[in-house]
Amino acid sequence: MGTHSGPTLMGVDVLLVATILAAVAAFAVLLAIYAATTVRDPMAKRVKALNERREQLKAGITASTSKRRAKLVQRNESADKIRSLLSSLKVLQESQVKTVQIKLLQAGIRSKEWAPAVIFGRLVLPIVIGGTMAFLVYGTEAFSDWTPFKAYGLVAVSFIMSYKAPDIFLKNKIKKRSSAIRKGLPDALDLLVICAEAGLTVDAAFGRVARELGRAYPELGDEFSLTAIELGFLTDRRQAFDNLATRIDLDAVRGVVTTMIQTEKYGTPLASALRVLSAEFRNERMMRAEEKAARLPAIMTIPLILFILPVLFIVILGPAACSINDSFINR
Repeated sequence: MGTHSGPTLMGVDVLLVATILAAVAAFAVLLAIYAATTVRDPMAKRVKALNERREQLKAGITASTSKRRAKLVQRNESADKIRSLLSSLKVLQESQVKTVQIKLLQAGIRSKEWAPAVIFGRLVLPIVIGGTMAFLVYGTEAFSDWTPFKAYGLVAVSFIMSYKAPDIFLKNKIKKRSSAIRKGLPDALDLLVICAEAGLTVDAAFGRVARELGRAYPELGDEFSLTAIELGFLTDRRQAFDNLATRIDLDAVRGVVTTMIQTEKYGTPLASALRVLSAEFRNERMMRAEEKAARLPAIMTIPLILFILPVLFIVILGPAACSINDSFINR
């Protein structure tokens, strides 16, 4: 018996396509329901990190012996094992560890102990991924139809990309975090100006701004909260501002830090300096928006040619083609 086939459009079974689209829509609905019912509090993780930083600063001030300080400051056993392994292999350099620790801070990862894990990933991923790809290319017949140049290129790219994978991951996180902080920086400076004119101290102003902008800009609120805590605990207030500039990879934040340090050192008016910086950052944000708007016609050209014009031609020429086809069939 022959199987019954549904209606077709340009050789494609309409019922099959409709079934697939209905399944995709049902899956999307279930995914949306799951995402809506399992919403986590974005402030919980942030409050936990701030409490940990506060305890670390208390440990550095109140601890009288190194043993007591070691008890108060938690350490990661897995990171310690990785560090000891890399030290035994003579591939761990302190300058390299410090560089990775700064990148982790800029990416929003507060655990400095995971810096050896990044270095360990650079060492292990090329062996695992690159070695597996080399075995598949030269040890099996999976790529026997490829030319030697293409096979060598595949193995070389797998080795290079696996080595660069941890750095690429950190770079993407730093870029996203810096972009989010850049968006909220003018508003934060405006609030700092208001707090300074209201008579609040610098650490109280940072804490107030962090509470006000914590939900709109959680990354910026997190950094300002840490700065407020460090201003209250560290003996050198300049070190707190330097830590803020280290944790955020933005020239604008470095300018704000320089301004704060100068006001602390020379006693210059804080509100006027921050007001000027806020106006500059708003003008810069407007210029970036205008630049994106100017690039929009060039960016939309390719999607217009690939997706919109073919559909437009089908809509316009489709009825005429169907009429011509019907006239030839009837004739």
